[in-house]
Amino acid sequence: MADTTSKSYFWKGFRDGSPFIFVAIPFGTLFGVFATEAGLDIVQTIAFSATVFAGAAQFTALQLLQDNTPTAIVLASALAVNLRVAMYSASLTPFLGAAPMWQRAFAAYLTVDQSYACSIMQFEKEPKMTVPQRMAYFFGSVTPITPLWILATYLGAVLGAQIPESWALDFALPITFLAMIGPMMRTMAHVVAALVAIIVALLTVAVPFNLGLLIAGAAGMIAGAQAELMMERRKT
Repeated sequence: MADTTSKSYFWKGFRDGSPFIFVAIPFGTLFGVFATEAGLDIVQTIAFSATVFAGAAQFTALQLLQDNTPTAIVLASALAVNLRVAMYSASLTPFLGAAPMWQRAFAAYLTVDQSYACSIMQFEKEPKMTVPQRMAYFFGSVTPITPLWILATYLGAVLGAQIPESWALDFALPITFLAMIGPMMRTMAHVVAALVAIIVALLTVAVPFNLGLLIAGAAGMIAGAQAELMMERRKT
């Protein structure tokens, strides 16, 4: 009976996560195109998506690689962009922490914005779910996205390899970042964080190896956190 119930939660998660394919497909395709424009071959591009599996971090690393930034700085910048995943993991631990180690390892790899958003809402809505049911739902929510993200990356890489160099699509990468950031501006804290990060990034543009991005990111996170604290104090 428990197995049947877990399967039903898997398919519920699958249905809840399916709308996100409309985000995964275009962004995966764009990444494939930009990666080949940056000099990566098709195998390297697919391996990038399959191993990192984090859109914003992938685009960040790609931009820095195009600027010939040292590898250590590229890794640090991508890690900084993905720090939110550590907060996602901490939030999911009370619900999934009792699962077997191998399941938690897969869940860690598959923890992205979409799987977290779907899962945390479901777990809080049905607090009596068992750990196997929660894990089934979590995996279900990310199942529609994972293969399509990698497939879209492949299609983008094939397309990008056929685009003449004279087209110079470099300008499209900053535009893609703007498109990714726009929907994230949900609260005043998000807006404050973005504005501070932009201002600091402009002020530190001369810092070597694009380290100004790390400085701007840290400043933005601090400002956003302080703005959120101020908003909470006003409510009390």
